[in-house]
Amino acid sequence: MDAAPKRVSILGATGSIGASTAALLEAAAPGRFSVGALVAGRDAVRLAELARRLSAEFAVVADPAAYRPLKEALSGSGIEAAAGPDAVTEAAARGADWTMAAIVGAAGLGPTLAAARDGRAIALANKEVLVSAGELFLDAARASGATILPVDSEHNAIFQAMGGRSAEGVEKIVLTASGGPFRTWTREQMAAVTPEMAVKHPVWSMGAKISVDSATMFNKGLEIIEAARLFALPEEAIGVLVHPQSTVHGLVHFADGSVVAQLGSPDMRTPIAHALAWPRRMAAAVKPLDLAALGRLEFFPPDEERFPALRLARAALRAGRGAPAVLNAANEVAVSRFLDRRLPFLAIAEVVERTLEALGAPPLPDLAAVLALDSEARRVAAGFCDALAA
Repeated sequence: MDAAPKRVSILGATGSIGASTAALLEAAAPGRFSVGALVAGRDAVRLAELARRLSAEFAVVADPAAYRPLKEALSGSGIEAAAGPDAVTEAAARGADWTMAAIVGAAGLGPTLAAARDGRAIALANKEVLVSAGELFLDAARASGATILPVDSEHNAIFQAMGGRSAEGVEKIVLTASGGPFRTWTREQMAAVTPEMAVKHPVWSMGAKISVDSATMFNKGLEIIEAARLFALPEEAIGVLVHPQSTVHGLVHFADGSVVAQLGSPDMRTPIAHALAWPRRMAAAVKPLDLAALGRLEFFPPDEERFPALRLARAALRAGRGAPAVLNAANEVAVSRFLDRRLPFLAIAEVVERTLEALGAPPLPDLAAVLALDSEARRVAAGFCDALAA
């Protein structure tokens, strides 16, 4: 007898990760997947189109003002429509076999925790969940027996290289970084960086915020924190190498001297497909990796003087408790100000460092405390932004 279709939900369906997930679902063999819930922020028209294409059961917009357009766009389809934060949480807890958690920012914390408590497989693409609320999320997943499948290319690479097993026998892991567009620039050159320069990533096609994070290397700092929590490793067992070709996505050093690496073309469809089909494999229609054409693979140690984000992230991880949440919130505020031309590029790290010094590492006993600290860190960081821009 054929297996029942894997029931899938996508939180953040209209973003880039959600769109790639939807494309993989559409290309899959008929009957392999069915779609339960789709969640978006406010783009009702795009969500309704996606819900119709995927024959989803439930479509939700987080913005209540977008409910009427969504309802109208789904008229006659038989697809249930809803709006608002409570509906988003309901969608996350509807019992999907596999949930893509790709709601960006703090808005994704509550829904992803709800999915974790439901006890199924969670494909994790929301950095904030592990950075800002890692202990809460992991405790919920352990209590329910949920499986966490990392979607970030680096963490997915480590997961693959470890064979999905625990960190027993692992000496260290290494996350690779492209180095961004300013890999070889001096601090003096970076002082004149504009938003247009920072969002032009040399390898990956990404949104503005994550492109700036790549340029400052804050993305790699956040990934160090994520990796520590995902793989239960101490900070000193997590290394970073700058790898401009973005072909080796992660390496695992084992106690017997073996090093296992995962390679692939720089395309997010590969880690998404790996998580979607896990523990099996599925086609992802990505460009095949041609090592002969590539010719060489280069690796360099990161420069924490020119890119202090790594130093700040490691310090926040060592401090623990609420420090990583402060780091994440302050960085989001500073990057937003930079993109609005209200803060110099090099001041991003300075804002984060000042905010960490001001707020320290308060305890985070529950989600309310996480959200309160996130709000306070944003307020404090905004004040430092104003001071540095004056």
